[in-house]
Amino acid sequence: MRLLLVEDETELADSLATGLRREGYLVDVATDGARALSLAAQNEVDVIVLDRDLPQLSGDAVCRTLVAQQYPARILMLTAAGTLDDRVAGLDLGADDYLAKPFAYLELLARIRALGRRSPSTAVVLEHSGVRIDGSRRIAERDGHPVQLTIKEFGVLEILLSAGGGWVSADELLDAVWDEPLERTRGVVKIVVHTLRRKLGPPGVIQSAPGYGYRMGES
Repeated sequence: MRLLLVEDETELADSLATGLRREGYLVDVATDGARALSLAAQNEVDVIVLDRDLPQLSGDAVCRTLVAQQYPARILMLTAAGTLDDRVAGLDLGADDYLAKPFAYLELLARIRALGRRSPSTAVVLEHSGVRIDGSRRIAERDGHPVQLTIKEFGVLEILLSAGGGWVSADELLDAVWDEPLERTRGVVKIVVHTLRRKLGPPGVIQSAPGYGYRMGES
């Protein structure tokens, strides 16, 4: 499941993104409203965690824009203002849920899971050349046989399948799947792809090419 985290407090954004990625989510991060709309246009996400108090373009404006565009993601609005009137105002904007700061991380996870179950795109199963994943249940298969993958391996495979046969660079995989600074090297991507190929088994379906990256080919 892919999340868009929109939070202008960089330390909080980094901390939440790290935790969510460790839970197995693909996480895009924006620190302002304009960037949030840009990322939403680039990638269809399942749940948007949206800070209401953003600089320049507010969370309210972002929410209104996404609702007007009939963007399919569920929106969880975060704010330091937690009165009843504030919650009602946020929901009236079109948000699906509302969480006041400070909040418990476990509650945030529970609300994301609940919204994810209601998001139309989480039901999409990705499949290519006998490789099949169900992102909502975190199940991977090859020719009908289950494949046990680590969080990083599943994340890489999900990105490659989402690309529909297009090339995905190592840097793009790093941005989508990794958050740990010490691990963010192209070498670690190569290692994960190597183990992913081994687990998927023959015939090989993940192609690579210098200068292009990786893609799902025909088996």
